[in-house]
Amino acid sequence: MTTSTPARTDAEPVRRHIRALYAAGFTDRRIAALAGIAPETVSSFTRPINRAGNRKGVKRTCTTDVAAKILALRAEDALPGLVDTTATRRRVQALIAIGWPIEHVARHIGMTGNHLRLAMGRPRVYGRTAQAVAAAYDELKNKRPHRGGVSPIEAAKARRRAEARRWPRPAYWDERMDVIDDPHFEPMYGVTRRLIIAQDANEVMRFSGLTREAAAERLGVSKAYIDHAFRDHPEYAVEVAA
Repeated sequence: MTTSTPARTDAEPVRRHIRALYAAGFTDRRIAALAGIAPETVSSFTRPINRAGNRKGVKRTCTTDVAAKILALRAEDALPGLVDTTATRRRVQALIAIGWPIEHVARHIGMTGNHLRLAMGRPRVYGRTAQAVAAAYDELKNKRPHRGGVSPIEAAKARRRAEARRWPRPAYWDERMDVIDDPHFEPMYGVTRRLIIAQDANEVMRFSGLTREAAAERLGVSKAYIDHAFRDHPEYAVEVAA
């Protein structure tokens, strides 16, 4: 008994349509939920590098069933009245990280800085706000702030603010659009190995009562590495034995 192979079609029109949906404020999870397919299926059209960092070829074909489901989606028909704020907040933060003050981002979408701050602090925002921020994000992420009227002092202040809060830049999210709207995903941006070791050693030593030598052996590093990690991040050296 033989089984038929699903018919396939060119993936490029689907890829262009997905990017248009991104520009309208959609994410992989939103597209997947509306189309009734897996988020990984959506992300495979636009990101040749997966979340594990493995290079994969650009998808050239897809099944006609998947193509039909995605191409049937229309931004104006499917964008809900209220959406989770996570993706909107992260897009604004990413723009701030490359030098766009929130006032300039807000002005770009027809809002005041205070109104955009308030929106980012709420659990849900209007779909039209999410759409406007997504469109601004796609336009501004590749544009230098000074070309948009941002002074060097303003841009530097915005970048320092984002750096202090470890807000990822657009380049970080470009490879993680499938989780930009996931509130359970924690961006590991600007986190060094020493910081991770300092955090892990602190936890191991406090809860297991291990010495630095024993903690180092458990974590697979040298005691000297833990010493350096604690010197770099003294807040994690508190309440642990020498």
